[in-house]
Amino acid sequence: MTLASRLAVVAIASLFAAGNAFAQTAAPAAKTDTAMTADKKAPKEHSAESLECSKQADAKGLHGKERKKFRSDCIKTAKGGAAPAPAAADKK
Repeated sequence: MTLASRLAVVAIASLFAAGNAFAQTAAPAAKTDTAMTADKKAPKEHSAESLECSKQADAKGLHGKERKKFRSDCIKTAKGGAAPAPAAADKK
């Protein structure tokens, strides 16, 4: 064999050996999770009690923790059959 043919054989062999290092891998699992979270972000249907309590919180101008506490108490009392307690919003 001549020197040129030996170099050609070595070059081709090294390409085959290194080819796996440059092969494209499968997509990471995180990308498939984003498709699942997009489904989870679909709008949820809210109960009538929840919507009514949200309207009451809006009317009182509640925001943040006060609104969350008011809505929580309101929904609990609405599902229990009683009227929502207005005293929960007066605390500051």
